[in-house]
Amino acid sequence: MPSILIVNPNSDQKCTAGIAASVAPFDPNGTMRTVTLAAGPLAILSWRDWHGVVEPLCQLVEQEAADVYVIACASDPGIEAVRAVTPRPVLGVFRCAVASAVALAERFGVIAIVEASKARHMAALRAMGLETRLAGEVALNVSMNALLDPAAARTRLIAAGRELVANGAGTVVLGCTGMAHHRAAVEHAIGVPVIEPCQAAAVQAILATRTAEFFRASVSLEESITTNA
Repeated sequence: MPSILIVNPNSDQKCTAGIAASVAPFDPNGTMRTVTLAAGPLAILSWRDWHGVVEPLCQLVEQEAADVYVIACASDPGIEAVRAVTPRPVLGVFRCAVASAVALAERFGVIAIVEASKARHMAALRAMGLETRLAGEVALNVSMNALLDPAAARTRLIAAGRELVANGAGTVVLGCTGMAHHRAAVEHAIGVPVIEPCQAAAVQAILATRTAEFFRASVSLEESITTNA
C-alpha cells in the first residue's frame, strides 16, 4: 500500500496533532503518517525560521521512506531542496491549497498568521505564476498558541475572511496549519469555500500515488502487448 509522510516542520506537537486530525477523514486506509520535525522552531514566523528547517527536512526525508512527502507548513519551506534529495513527489501544502483555490474561483484570498508570512506566500505565488489572482491577504498577527486554542482566534479569522470576500475573493486559503480546526466555522460564517492546506495536500498526495500506480500498470500492459505481438 502506498505511504504518504506528512512532516510538520515546526516542533509544536499540538500543531502536529491538528494536522493529523485535519487529514484523517481523507485517510480511511491508513496510508498517511504525520511526524514532527524535532529540530524545527515552535512556529515558522520568519525567513530565518524558514531557512533553518531546510537541512533538517532534507535529512528526515533521506532517512524516512515514503511514496509521497508533504511539507505541512503554509510557507512551503525547503520544497526545492527536499525535491533534490528524493525521486519521490514532494508537495508543499500552500501550493496545493492555491491550486485548489484557483480551481474553484477566479480570485482567492489568504489569511496569514503574521505579517512576515506574506512575503513567503507571495514568493510561492510568483513561482506558480498566480500572484495576479490574489484578491488580498490579511495577517492576524497572533501566536501559534492563540491559533491552536479552539476559540481564541476564531472571531479574528472570520473577520479576516469577510474582509477578503469583500475585496473580491471567491475562496479563502487558511495560511497556517495551526488554523485547521477553524476551517468549517470560518466557511460557514463567510459563505465561500475555505481551503485548509493540509487537506488540499492530502488529496493531491493520494492522486500522486494513484497516478504512479496507473503509470506502472500502463507500462506493464504495454510491455505485455509488445511481448505477445
